[in-house]
Amino acid sequence: MRTPHDISVSRAMSRSMSRSTFLRSAAGAALGGGLVLAGAGTASAAAPQVTKVRDLTGPGLTTRFRMEATDLGIPARTPDGRILFVFGDTFEGASVGAGWWRSPVGLWSTTTDLNAGVTWSGAVGGTGAAEQFWAYEHDNPVFSTVLPSDVITIGSTMYLHVMVNKGLGNVVWTEIWRSDDSGATWQHTGAKFPSDLHGGMFQMFTWGEGNDGFVYVYSTGFQRDKPIILHRVRSDRLTDLAAYEPWGWRDGVWAWGNPPTPILDGAFGELCLRPLDGKWILTWFNAGDYRIDGIVMDTPTSDLHTAHRQTLIWGGAWGQEDDSHVAQLYGGYIIPGSTLGDLHLAVSQWNTEVNWPYRVMQHRVTGLWP
Repeated sequence: MRTPHDISVSRAMSRSMSRSTFLRSAAGAALGGGLVLAGAGTASAAAPQVTKVRDLTGPGLTTRFRMEATDLGIPARTPDGRILFVFGDTFEGASVGAGWWRSPVGLWSTTTDLNAGVTWSGAVGGTGAAEQFWAYEHDNPVFSTVLPSDVITIGSTMYLHVMVNKGLGNVVWTEIWRSDDSGATWQHTGAKFPSDLHGGMFQMFTWGEGNDGFVYVYSTGFQRDKPIILHRVRSDRLTDLAAYEPWGWRDGVWAWGNPPTPILDGAFGELCLRPLDGKWILTWFNAGDYRIDGIVMDTPTSDLHTAHRQTLIWGGAWGQEDDSHVAQLYGGYIIPGSTLGDLHLAVSQWNTEVNWPYRVMQHRVTGLWP
């Protein structure tokens, strides 16, 4: 684990952003200018093999759920054995802003053969349409939308961490909801976290449960300009802010209970931390280098600067895409049923010039790990 002297912390953005500005900030002019940014720091091992399995959302795929335009699709295994995918800002028509707007929404899948592609078995809401998990008005005086950060299943309960936003990049607070019926209904847990906690690096979560009774939480800001910090919390105290123990560097050592210290520097978008095949894996949208990266580590406290790291999917230009190059990509969530050697990701794409495509796709990555 590197010392704080090796880690640079970027300043937080002070203003809220429009949806298009937020996405464009990921790669600057490269998003519309035909550049493919390679970036630095990629492992020297042979690149993984990437295949686009299929589009998961869009006309004809999710029309029956009244959700042709959506993003994120954060998946978790439900207590009853299905997979729940949790989506962000969702619209009825095939364009951002086209009709019925809600977030978060969810679709279930009973797919067991990921290589054949994820298919949908139903939508959260009970009416056939994908309904918002709980009632609120978008663009109200306090906030504009509620976006999912990550979802986890512990025993018979699912927990969903969300960011309450007043314009993208301007988080006003975060909170945790729970479901005791595999995602069919959701109740507020009472857990509500201030947006400026830990210098704004406790806004966007990803979490995974270890075999030691702890849930490990990687977090960063929602501005794509902050590093990652680490906490752990007992699995049965997930909604108790006082139970979150930071991992930090002080007096020459890393230890639990020290003030949180960045564990990886960079410009981070969406994160996904999961225990997998006896290891841990982190995938994320690398906003600074316009790509989705992955790190395989022994434990969540491993040195992320020296752990096995690979670029999984590269950013690309419109009209120049292939299986491993995706224009205006983000997300990159690990689909349950994946292995380290055969990894499936839910990848988002949004053309901010014309507001379509705005969808989620499934990509398969082999060769990341022996």
